[in-house]
Amino acid sequence: MSHTDGDRSHITTHVLDTGTGRPASGVRATLERRSASGWQEVASGTTDGDGRISQLGPASVEAGTYRITFDTGAYFGTSGTETFFPEVVLSFVVADVEQHYHVPLLISPFAYSSYRGS
Repeated sequence: MSHTDGDRSHITTHVLDTGTGRPASGVRATLERRSASGWQEVASGTTDGDGRISQLGPASVEAGTYRITFDTGAYFGTSGTETFFPEVVLSFVVADVEQHYHVPLLISPFAYSSYRGS
């Protein structure tokens, strides 16, 4: 990461509700890293009014396999919306510890998608 990034989290996320066309505010997310003994929690947070968690984890992380678990069931439950996916789990590899990893999530009650963002 460059010096201009300051203390920005190495891993960030942005959740958009494609069913409403709005950011998904209030989605709880947990970041974990795979270790020899299993998954270890690194950090957790809740999306803000813009659907973002800009501080999901430390400013630097080790190379390895990570996952973010999003509590989509609770998010949809607050509006009384039925959902097929009570949670979404996205696993990904941090190969280059110098890069920033942005992991966006697009959700609707019966579908989701993601991609490597910047």
